[in-house]
Order: sequence, then structure tokens, then C-alpha cells
Amino acid sequence: MTHPTLIRRDANRPLLPDVLELASAGIPVLPLRAGKLPFGNCQGCTNNRCGGRPSMKHAGPCQCPQPCHGWAAATTDPAVLSSAPWTTAWRRAEAVAYHPGGAGVTVVDLDDADAIAWACATLAPTRTVATTRGEHWIYRGTMQSVNGVRPGVDIKSAMSYTRWLGPGTGALVNLPAVVQSLAGRKPTAVRPTHNILATAPAGGGVCRHRSPIYLERGIAMAEQRITDAQSAVHAMVYRTFLAVLSAHGRCGCLTETHITRLFAAAQAKGESPRHCTDAWSNARTALGM
Repeated sequence: MTHPTLIRRDANRPLLPDVLELASAGIPVLPLRAGKLPFGNCQGCTNNRCGGRPSMKHAGPCQCPQPCHGWAAATTDPAVLSSAPWTTAWRRAEAVAYHPGGAGVTVVDLDDADAIAWACATLAPTRTVATTRGEHWIYRGTMQSVNGVRPGVDIKSAMSYTRWLGPGTGALVNLPAVVQSLAGRKPTAVRPTHNILATAPAGGGVCRHRSPIYLERGIAMAEQRITDAQSAVHAMVYRTFLAVLSAHGRCGCLTETHITRLFAAAQAKGESPRHCTDAWSNARTALGM
């Protein structure tokens, strides 16, 4: 995550320019209505008619152009953010939120002074952002999102959203094992995704996949394919990674954020970080990368 400015609601200034600044920094954003809530499903998406899954907070993507799928609607695509349905939502929005998992980070949401004191005594110092009641501590890496892991402490990362309150202060550090353990899983080391990135072919060249819409749609479809797997999750993760690398792996258009999103989707289905890394490496080997 980079350091775009704090976005405040101002009747004399539209939100969209600041929203596009966030998106250009690789932070998937979505509008929030009064009460810090996402916009509700439109008529065409109610009652699961669009294929979203209510058990997953209306997780898309679907073909609906409205920003009505909560965290799953968050995007960095300027064409989507500037489209008519979204600009209408930005005019009505009370605040801007982002999908931490999509940005490759985990937010430890500390609601009060006692929670902050616990964090100061327990967690590695990292970037912090002041909130109305407490602080957000932001770490590099993603995990499942869990509320109420201890008094006054929520974890927001994959399949979640949180309000954008500014860049904060301090340098990002890797997600510590103690935070992962709060979610009830065995702590695992954070693996730097840059070690498994597919690099561009020697000699460079123009990437035919650099259309933001094409690439974003491909990654979103891959996330959804993993999310929708009801059995043989291991095999589905591998096949999905293989398909993504086959389409985008040789031209250098994949970034750490894209790979983190795919890993987050797999881990939300119960895959371990080690399995994600192995599946990615095996897919690269199968394609001769």
C-alpha cells in the first residue's frame, strides 16, 4: 500500500478524484452509505438471483454494474469506478472503504484503549491509522477475517472491508504469527510473494493483457472459481493458478497484489499458505516458467 491522502466527505468536492488516486495505488475501493455500510443489492441481485452467495456477504463478481456486492465489489478499475452507476453511488456515499485482502494487507482493528495497550505489548510495531475510537494496525500479508478475536479486536483482511481513514504513520511489516493465531489457525510464516512472481520474457515487449478491465476480470473470475469450489479444493486451486499463469504469466502483467488475491481466496477455502505456494510453483513448472 502506498500513501494516498485521507478522503473526507465534502459537499463542495466530489469523492471520485480521490477514489481514483487510491485505486491507482492498487487499493480496491468501494463506496459506503450512511452507517458505514456498503450499498445494498440492487433489484436484479436480490435473493441470489445474480449468482452471488449470501452466506459470503453477497460475494460477487456478477455482471451487475452496480457497486452492490459489499467487499466483493471493491475494484481498482478506473473504468468501473467512473461508470455512471458508480459515480451516482459516490455522490451519495458518506465514506470510502477498501478491501484489505485485495490490497495485500491485514488490518488489526483496535476499538479502545485496552485493545491498543494489548497491541503495544504483544504485536510488532507497524503502520498505524487513528480511528474514531482506537487505531488500525496494518500488516503486510493476508489471512481470513475474524471479528471479536479478543475484547475490542477485529481482524479485517480477505473477504472483508474497512473504512479508508488515511495513510497512517510507520512502515509496514510482515503479518506476525500471533495475529494469525488469533483466527484459530496454526501460525504460518508469511511468504514474500515476489519470490514466485512470473517475470516478463527477456527482451521485454508490449503486454497484450495490460488492459485493466481484461486483467481485473480474469483475476476476479479466478477468485470466484476458487470460492465456488465445493469439493476437490486442492485440485481447483492448482487448475486455477495454472489457467491464470497460462494467460498472464509470461508477459509480466501479474503483480504481487494479484497473486495475494488468489492466495487469499484459496486460504479462505482452507488451503494453507504452503499449499498455495506449492500449487503456484507446480503450475509454473508445468508451463515451463
